[in-house]
Amino acid sequence: MHALPSPDALRQILPSVIFDLADRFVAAGHELSLVGGPVRDLYLGRVSPDLDFTTSARPEETIKVISGWADNIWDVGREFGTIALKKGEHTLEVTTYRADAYDSQSRKPIVAFGDNLHDDLFRRDFTMNSMALRLPQLELVDPFDGVSSLKDQSIRTPGAPDVSFSDDPLRMMRAARFASQLKIEVSAEVRQAMSEMTDRIDIISAERVRDELVKLINGADPRAGINLLVETGLADKVLPEVSALRLEIDEHHRHKDVYQHSLTVLEQAIALETDQDGPVPGPNFVLRFAALMHDIGKPATRKFEPNGAVSFRHHDVVGSKLVKARMRTLRFDKETTKAVARLVELHMRFYGYGDAGWTDSAVRRYVTDAGDLLEHLHRLTRSDVTTRNRKKSDRLAFAYDDLEERIAQIAEQEELKAIRPDLDGQQIMALLGIKPGPVVGRAYNFLLELRLDEGPLGEEVAIERLRAWWKEQPEAQEAVTGE
Repeated sequence: MHALPSPDALRQILPSVIFDLADRFVAAGHELSLVGGPVRDLYLGRVSPDLDFTTSARPEETIKVISGWADNIWDVGREFGTIALKKGEHTLEVTTYRADAYDSQSRKPIVAFGDNLHDDLFRRDFTMNSMALRLPQLELVDPFDGVSSLKDQSIRTPGAPDVSFSDDPLRMMRAARFASQLKIEVSAEVRQAMSEMTDRIDIISAERVRDELVKLINGADPRAGINLLVETGLADKVLPEVSALRLEIDEHHRHKDVYQHSLTVLEQAIALETDQDGPVPGPNFVLRFAALMHDIGKPATRKFEPNGAVSFRHHDVVGSKLVKARMRTLRFDKETTKAVARLVELHMRFYGYGDAGWTDSAVRRYVTDAGDLLEHLHRLTRSDVTTRNRKKSDRLAFAYDDLEERIAQIAEQEELKAIRPDLDGQQIMALLGIKPGPVVGRAYNFLLELRLDEGPLGEEVAIERLRAWWKEQPEAQEAVTGE
């Protein structure tokens, strides 16, 4: 933790737009303070990209103050007292002092505007976010000892945590998210309240839960955030498939702890993310979430074999379906859902390569099936090796090195990322004398399978093979016989 810079130093490091805005509010007779995350981040040694303010001005008064000065104004949050504006490169949010109350059966707060900064800070989620800098004098206001919370690396609430979480149950998810983002722990009181109030999360919309989960997964220490969700029982509500990974280890320890294994895979996948110019720039939610969820099919497929071994046959396929269902419940977009589910489905494909070896055809299929996710799949597969057996670990690493080399060699000869048949749909229809429809798709897939199995055939050979295939199809026979 850093010390708060002096007012003179703050004026040098904070964007000047803050002070321009403050001058306008003070001139109009209103109070204005920088609040929450931007103040917290100053103690963490960084300037927040978010600029959030609280004010004594009512929304209509805020609009009056900034009109003619702001480049753009949005009042979509006006009902809740928030006015957003754009000034130059900065987006700012100004919210009227609040003294909210919440309906215990509702997802939305009952908005009540306040008349002082202290009450506004009291209604905020955690003490580290309940600090403000009065503007323009840059006076620190910290009535609930947020500085001590940061110093102790502890997440606390301004008031009783059970009251805070009852008012807004999403704060329980936010606690786990901050544990991940800031690498700090929740206080014992906060943890207890989370454990006792898990049912309250049911009134929160899936979209809000999803957004907090994404921030948690993309945090600096997602293992800490996930552990908190699981240990308090919140994961039973929002990610029950992860809680279910805590399979009982058999007395002979013949199989590993799937839950801890999954968290280790997640951490190893994070270590393999690239910078922004690389193929898998971090934080990469698709890779991270696939790593966490890759084994969620195991509880449903676990089987104790006669010899005492434990098997999880087809857990990859089952897990892929479970991932899709969970992500749909959490209202993830289709593209992200499809990507994570595909990685879970493919994460076992590599195993066996080192023992049996693959034909060029198998390598092509691996690349084609992974598609744009190939680099993600490389990292997920490598991350899935958590064995302490050094020989086994090295053998799998060498085998995957070999596979990547094979992929590179074949890619030099063929355009693997865009494998297509040697004939397109128009050529197929012209050669066979058929119209657009399912038969064209079957013919296309036949040629694609040939391409994957045998590599580039050339147009002449492809035409010959297509005609031979066509002679065996019922549609061709009907055309000949006239039936």
